[in-house]
Amino acid sequence: MAPVERRAVLGAGLGAGAALWAGGTRPAWAAGRRRPLGGDLAAARWLFTAGEYDRLHQVLPVLLAGADEEAVAGPVGAGRAAGAWVLASQLAVKQGAIEAAGDFADRAGIAARRSGDPVVLGAAARAAATPLRRTGRADQALRLLREAHVRLAGGSRPSAAALDTAGMVALTASYTAAQARRSSTAREFAALAEDTALRLDRHRGRAPAGGELSPAQCVLYRIGVHRELGDVDQALQCAAALDPAALPTPERRARAATDTARALLAAGDVPAAFAQLRLVERAAPLEARRPSVRALTAEVAARRPDLPGVAAFARRTAMASRRST
Repeated sequence: MAPVERRAVLGAGLGAGAALWAGGTRPAWAAGRRRPLGGDLAAARWLFTAGEYDRLHQVLPVLLAGADEEAVAGPVGAGRAAGAWVLASQLAVKQGAIEAAGDFADRAGIAARRSGDPVVLGAAARAAATPLRRTGRADQALRLLREAHVRLAGGSRPSAAALDTAGMVALTASYTAAQARRSSTAREFAALAEDTALRLDRHRGRAPAGGELSPAQCVLYRIGVHRELGDVDQALQCAAALDPAALPTPERRARAATDTARALLAAGDVPAAFAQLRLVERAAPLEARRPSVRALTAEVAARRPDLPGVAAFARRTAMASRRST
């Protein structure tokens, strides 16, 4: 597909989402102007963080066609292509399509190595870790993440972008280790991420635009890490300490509510878990329709069918988003 045609399709598919762009700024392609894949990728990334998964699915083939073109256009183009395939992998995870997520992550890894950019390599490693750990290959995921972290944080003066990515790589490694019941490794990586977040927070001028790492992000991951390690009380303490408003996107706020619901179910507090599932839908409605979240809703409804509103909530969220199954 030619670049002009690609921009036209993206403009048509994302026009409504572009109107909601943070700060009210419309991406350049929405106004009909040509721009590199990076601009389209930023707009598509916004749809992901906003929880607009159906819209993102509609335009993803067009975005990936652009990635195919740029992957062979040198290191910079390969980096942009890797970003598109990372996003495709993350969307596939949301849809419960783990095999597809792994395939996209593999392509992202190849392009990232071609780019030679440690930040891009770190993002690709994070994308690969989820399908690896969900298919019983936590060891491979942890090796990949540890190597990425060393590349990012091992230098004498890592950039702010490198530190941001290093911290997120460490959080992903912490959760991966927790799911594999490796407590010391999970805690080691969580501490590394927290140290990095504090380092960036002390120097706010260094924080990269669009960065993900923050103290709140670290607390969010701690909820899932402690729950996976069987320390439900600690998970709930972290949940109580987390201010969802400190999380920057609807997708992250929905993730916080989902992880808190899981911890509350593990503690036997079904009504409170249902309240958190309502917060998931409030933050990002399509998050509540993801397969894994629908499974939580089914568990709540089975354990406490008498809860006011639970039957209607289960019926409403049982309608899968356009490509969630």
